[in-house]
Amino acid sequence: MVGRHAARSRRAALTALGALVLTALPAAASAAPPPAPGPVSAARTPGAEKPPAQVLRAMQRDLKLTPDQTSARLVNEAEAGTRAGMLRNTLGDRFAGAWVSGATSARLTVATTDAADTAAIEAQGAEAAVVEKGLAELRSVKEKLDAAAVRTEMRETPVWYVDVRTNRVMVQATSESAAADLVERAGLEGRDVGVRISAERPRVLKDLVGGDAYYINGQARCSIGFSVTKDQQQGFATAGHCGEPGATTTGSDETEQGTFQASTFPGKDMAWVGVNADWTATPDVYGEGGRKVQVAGSVEALVGASVCRSGSTTGWHCGTVQQHDTSVSYPEGTVDGLTETTVCAEPGDSGGPFVAGTQAQGTTSGGSGDCTNGGTTFYQPINPLLSDFGLTLKTTSAAAGTPAPQDNAAADAWAAGRVYEVGATVSHAGLRYRCLQNHQAQGVWSPEVTPALWQRV
Repeated sequence: MVGRHAARSRRAALTALGALVLTALPAAASAAPPPAPGPVSAARTPGAEKPPAQVLRAMQRDLKLTPDQTSARLVNEAEAGTRAGMLRNTLGDRFAGAWVSGATSARLTVATTDAADTAAIEAQGAEAAVVEKGLAELRSVKEKLDAAAVRTEMRETPVWYVDVRTNRVMVQATSESAAADLVERAGLEGRDVGVRISAERPRVLKDLVGGDAYYINGQARCSIGFSVTKDQQQGFATAGHCGEPGATTTGSDETEQGTFQASTFPGKDMAWVGVNADWTATPDVYGEGGRKVQVAGSVEALVGASVCRSGSTTGWHCGTVQQHDTSVSYPEGTVDGLTETTVCAEPGDSGGPFVAGTQAQGTTSGGSGDCTNGGTTFYQPINPLLSDFGLTLKTTSAAAGTPAPQDNAAADAWAAGRVYEVGATVSHAGLRYRCLQNHQAQGVWSPEVTPALWQRV
């Protein structure tokens, strides 16, 4: 969101829509057999054992939870990601998605296209959902909608996504006829796509540390996302729609701050700003009452998990992840790969950080509604941003190091700073490991000491 300091003409151009995101791609099956049936305790995401007090308080307020429910929910979500990753690697092409549910996220559901997988899923303490289509098939349907969006006016069909909980590709449209027109243009049949009728047209939240304000070219205001580094250059991640490469920024104190180094919008909604020597990158984002929450890493949360957001207009608010890998059509163009949440936001919050416990999730893109009546907000996931721009997230962990090139000769070796997706395999200390959760590797998170993120194969 760009703030009230923007010129009127710039404001007028910002009416837009928000977006949603899908979980990772199916991976090759693991050769390791599932554990014996019975109570299962999965490894927790690093940093999950000490959630910030600001996160706990905001979750209680916004998700209507008791203190005990809040603590239990974070523990359950921290373990569920590992279980889901192990099953995704085991099921391979049969995997059809995973999600958590219930007030404390105590229920993990994993979908498969083969009923024979039920025992393996239940052995991991999850519930099995036997469905018709695997995640890869659902994604192929969505890709046809993506292609149609390039050549179609999308104002009446602003959002489309894979809904793993219903095993369908969904289109949000203002009318049945608008949805039918998009489906036809994509070369799909009506049975391939579900329709959700809504009058909402999400907008880019552009009216405006994580969460602190900054100003672009002395006119527009957005919010800082997460501190990052690239070699010796310090800076921060933010929304691509906030500024173009070369645009200058000033801080919340209106002193000189930095320059946009790279920016992508539309297509994606990501950017990063390199700052001058007066500014120092930290692992902090602003939480409730201005208190700071520290970021430990960037492990991606599952659908249904709780997330909290910080922004320079509305501050600190929480909600849940609704969808991953959603495409949204803004007036400026389509943005793919966003995550939809129930967290509220308003103009000026754009670029601000989303966190799940201590894990960075993404930067605010757009949405609808407000923080008085509630709404929907979309964020650009942080891991693709780090990977695309070759950045290292600033965390409480030891220095992660400069991201290793994704296509170099040592690509098979685990490397701090590299972004890994579920199913990726690496070698480390003479052993082989398979990734369980999307994340950027931190220096202290080598595979042998982070069973929540890596499974030995």
